[in-house]
Amino acid sequence: MSTNSHRGGAMYRQLKPIKGPLLAVMVVVGLASTIACSKVDEFKSRMTFREANTAYQAADYKKAAELYELALQQNPALVDVLFFLGNAYDNQYKPALQGQPENDVLLTKAIENYEAASAKLADDTPDHKMLKIRSLQYLVAVYGSDKLDDPVRAEPIILRLIQNDPSDPANYFQLGQLYEGAGLYDEAEKAYTLAKQARPNDPNVYVQLANYYNRQGQFDKKIAALEERAQQEPNNPEAYYTMAVFYWEEAYRNPRLTESAKQTYVTKGMEAADHSLQLKSDYVEAMVYKSLLLRVQALIEKDPAKQQAFLRQADTIRDQAEAVRVKKATGVS
Repeated sequence: MSTNSHRGGAMYRQLKPIKGPLLAVMVVVGLASTIACSKVDEFKSRMTFREANTAYQAADYKKAAELYELALQQNPALVDVLFFLGNAYDNQYKPALQGQPENDVLLTKAIENYEAASAKLADDTPDHKMLKIRSLQYLVAVYGSDKLDDPVRAEPIILRLIQNDPSDPANYFQLGQLYEGAGLYDEAEKAYTLAKQARPNDPNVYVQLANYYNRQGQFDKKIAALEERAQQEPNNPEAYYTMAVFYWEEAYRNPRLTESAKQTYVTKGMEAADHSLQLKSDYVEAMVYKSLLLRVQALIEKDPAKQQAFLRQADTIRDQAEAVRVKKATGVS
């Protein structure tokens, strides 16, 4: 009995809880060891990340992807890696080899990492916010016509970008191009119009809208957009030159125009070219199109004498344009 009691007491002494100062020391030592391991892993991952970035900048995307994967294994919390890993896979993909499993899997991995980056990156720093947006933008590109050609998958991502920054017209342009490519022209026009509303003082939104109308063959709407563009930058000669170009194209190339409409477009085109040259007298391109508009005017004119006068004026301006071009090219005054 006493022996058992002795043994039981020994066992009890062996199993009794550790407490007091000794417990505190053990906890601190254990915690320090964990922190040290964590810090070592974090340091290793940062060094690997740096090495991966060097390969990425050298366009060695295969090596970069391997190193980015290693950096994530060393520290899964290093979410900065995700965008670059996705892009390293993306850059290895070759559209000409679409259908080959080893090539297609690169886009699959790119999508996985772009999606992970957009989900895990917070908006806590400007760099994180930028990488998150870039991930969404490149994800849209993956679903573009030169890769997966999947507008259904691209649309919600673009809408998310718009929701993230409603004032950025670039996202509306992408949405407009998406709808236009799908033949949804009403939706496309609405998207380009929303870009104008998002940043009404930006001349480029009117240029993009005009280009859309140009592709759709809507001349009057195209000119209206270009006139709005000129209102936003009245001292830019290129704004008026662009109108002169489109007036000439319509007057010269549209066989369905009446003589009256053709004359109206030539007159307005000449006014736009003159305005451009008032702002920049040595604007060669504006001079060239003024000369071309004068030739269309000669075609409209019924009086032979006036016809020849217009043609002589056109030749004079053409020669002036050539002289200015040579002067600029050679630097000879």
